[in-house]
Amino acid sequence: MLLNLHIKNMALIDEIDINFDDNLNILTGETGAGKSIVIGSVMLALGGRVPKDFVRQDAEYGLVELLFSIEDAETMERLREWEVPDVDTGELIVSRRIVGNRSVSKMNGETVTLARVREVAALLLDLHAQHEHQSLLIPANHLKLLDRYGHETLDPLKENVKERFQEYTQIKKELDANTINAEEKQRQLDLMEFERTEIAEAALKEGEDEELEQQYRLASNSKSIAEHVSMAYQYAEQTAYDALDRSVREMTAVSEYDAPLAAMADTLAAVSDLLSDFVRTARDYLEEHTYSEEEFRQLEDRLNTVNHLKAKYGKTIPDVLSYGADLEKRYDRLLNQELYMEELQKRLTGVEQELEQACETLSKERIRIAAVLTQQIREALIDLNFLDVRFDMVFERTGGYTAGGYDEAYFIISTNVGEEMKPLWQVASGGELSRIMLAMKSCLADADRIETLIFDEIDVGISGRTAQRVAEKIHGIGRNHQVICITHLPQIAAMANHHYLIEKQVTDGKTLTQIYPLDPEQEVRELARLIGGAEITDTVLKSAKEMKELAGKAKVN
Repeated sequence: MLLNLHIKNMALIDEIDINFDDNLNILTGETGAGKSIVIGSVMLALGGRVPKDFVRQDAEYGLVELLFSIEDAETMERLREWEVPDVDTGELIVSRRIVGNRSVSKMNGETVTLARVREVAALLLDLHAQHEHQSLLIPANHLKLLDRYGHETLDPLKENVKERFQEYTQIKKELDANTINAEEKQRQLDLMEFERTEIAEAALKEGEDEELEQQYRLASNSKSIAEHVSMAYQYAEQTAYDALDRSVREMTAVSEYDAPLAAMADTLAAVSDLLSDFVRTARDYLEEHTYSEEEFRQLEDRLNTVNHLKAKYGKTIPDVLSYGADLEKRYDRLLNQELYMEELQKRLTGVEQELEQACETLSKERIRIAAVLTQQIREALIDLNFLDVRFDMVFERTGGYTAGGYDEAYFIISTNVGEEMKPLWQVASGGELSRIMLAMKSCLADADRIETLIFDEIDVGISGRTAQRVAEKIHGIGRNHQVICITHLPQIAAMANHHYLIEKQVTDGKTLTQIYPLDPEQEVRELARLIGGAEITDTVLKSAKEMKELAGKAKVN
């Protein structure tokens, strides 16, 4: 249940705080007072689009917070599965803060995605916005409503259909991709044979490319390397070695007279040994690292071959080898295409039979549930002053399969005796659509286990006795659910368990929207305004009081 709505810096609202109660909560007010801002703020907090210039121009940010109490065990369990923070307290705060072009949504203080907010919102609240009844003019929405009503039994069946359909679609794609004529088959075989041979003859080894690159760098600079190493060798052997040898002999001659001299002599001897090692190593390096033109050409050709294959079949040698292994499988499959296609067709036939059976099972269950739903809707429509109404659902089969089965379904209605039943979009007026949507909402509310329903002017296009029946229906829904209803009709407002007034006030040169609860006397005056308009006479007040008293008796019944 929605316990509290807090709005700050939104359009005409500076800051308001509304505490809602259970049963039927009615919001009324003059046209333009800000009722749409309240509903828009709720929709925004629950993941809706941020309207342009919705945040007050003189404010740094806009904020909407909704405080819910969670009473349904299944809803609580789903929130736990989604790891919504701190839901075990039984309360959930959903907020959205808008700063410039950015917004942040939170649940119990923890930042969450808008997608998660929308999922959670679908469990907690059903909002009937203005003109939503127009969605009934779209046949595809009728099946969605049915599936929503029967979700407990239909969801597993729909999931099974979806899985079979995905498998069926994948096999069909594979069949289509492998359906080729003899000429195309031979062309592909020739190409694959060329690629197989090219990769096989290369006899690639992992890590070979790195080793070749190193060898190529050395070979490419072999002349320069040889010149520098040779000069270093010559300087060391012809100049440095002789000079160092004479130094060693001189120091050795006096090393016996003093320990430091002996240490110096030992150091020179060690340096001499190191220089000897360098000279020997340099000589060996010059002898081993000689590249002929033929060797360099072979190295270059091998490196070009490796890089060519990497450019065609993969960025690395393992990629090329993997491509080659996959190529072998594709080659064998194409070579034995007839056998492979037969196997695919056999699989497709089997999966299609499973899909057909799954769709048939789903369709039968939908038809069974549709009978229950349409009977409930018909009864609800009678409550809403459709006295001679007939209401049903027509099922037709699509031309193929979909992830949702093979059903096309739509509601049909007759509102007068002797009239043929026709699709909703052919016969229903705006006011009738509003009542039909209300009837559906009343049926869906129990199936969805949603605790809070918000109706934004669902009374469009109705008046008189029909308005009274709608008021009684909305109050009836409020017996088992929290209902928040924005209305212009006094008949509906009179049924309120809790009545709130939305009005504009001018404060310090600013026009601001305020909302506050009404006491019984104020409720009567607001009903009088709804009945009589601008001029509230004693007669109008008396009528309003009488309407409130009659509504009280209707509630008891």
